[in-house]
Amino acid sequence: MCGDDEDAGELEELLYARFLTHARALLEPDGRANAASPDDPLAYMDKLFSDALSRCVRDGEEAADQRYLRLTSQPLVLARLAGLIAGHLALDQDPLRKVIEALMEGYAEAARAEHEHEHDHDHGHDHDHGHHH
Repeated sequence: MCGDDEDAGELEELLYARFLTHARALLEPDGRANAASPDDPLAYMDKLFSDALSRCVRDGEEAADQRYLRLTSQPLVLARLAGLIAGHLALDQDPLRKVIEALMEGYAEAARAEHEHEHDHDHGHDHDHGHHH
């Protein structure tokens, strides 16, 4: 039974490390925020996203041995916040659909990042997967 706890701990560390790598890549400055007009709604959304992601990373790093546990609570808090804000928008703007679409896009982005990471290194075998590396 003790080995199960160790395996779970190792998996949690791997999952957290994967999140941290992806988050840091997204937080790397690319110059878009500096070049965009402060009135640009897309630049505003990018900055708000970066601010929230930075806070999630910082909180996780401060949690030391509870980093993964902290990570598991963050989407719940952010979803609650998204629901609260969307609940104050006009229904003709279909705010719930927009929130769900954004949630699914983020979920897909995490899967794409994992898929890209898997193909950024040598698999250690001599066959291909039907695609170019």
